[in-house]
Amino acid sequence: MSFTEKSCEDFVKVLASKEPVPGGGGASALVGAIGTALGNMVGSLTVGKKKYADVEGEMIELKKKADILQDELITLVGKDAEVFEPLSKAYGMPKDTPEQIAEKEAVMARCLTAACGVPLEIMEKACEGIKLAKEFADKGSKLALSDAGVSAIMLKSALQGASLNVFINTSSMKDRKEAEADEKKANDMLDKYTRMADEVFTSVRERL
Repeated sequence: MSFTEKSCEDFVKVLASKEPVPGGGGASALVGAIGTALGNMVGSLTVGKKKYADVEGEMIELKKKADILQDELITLVGKDAEVFEPLSKAYGMPKDTPEQIAEKEAVMARCLTAACGVPLEIMEKACEGIKLAKEFADKGSKLALSDAGVSAIMLKSALQGASLNVFINTSSMKDRKEAEADEKKANDMLDKYTRMADEVFTSVRERL
């Protein structure tokens, strides 16, 4: 059974255990999926209401994007576990001889690249979700305005959480050019989209 097929209770229990996966990356992806779903709910509560007839077409399109994004983030919960497990094993590889050291470094390099790639993807999806949350907050039903705000801050948490999984892996990379490129991608997303999420939260809070 995959992590996303477990009950919420079971997922939280294994997350709290000493098992190597799921960890912070998978948790961030799941939080992002939940945040996206909350924005999607705002759209669901807007479509079909006469008061919002002028934005119904736009809401339907936003909901389609949210549907896809939810699924992608759920998939990334499992994908994060898939790339981290080999990395956790690589750390334990022997390094008693020059050959073992060379083999471990090669395996570590491959695993670290993969282990950075997934949280970067989670960050990208969280950024997409924050943009959707802004649209739902600006144009969706006022009865669900608080949910749009929760959507934004949950996606911000997903973004920031995934970034820490990038940075912990880049810190172990021997290839500093690759590490710096990944860190720049992460920092660029953080700079732009944490601010956007904060703006959505502030706007929602002021309108409640």
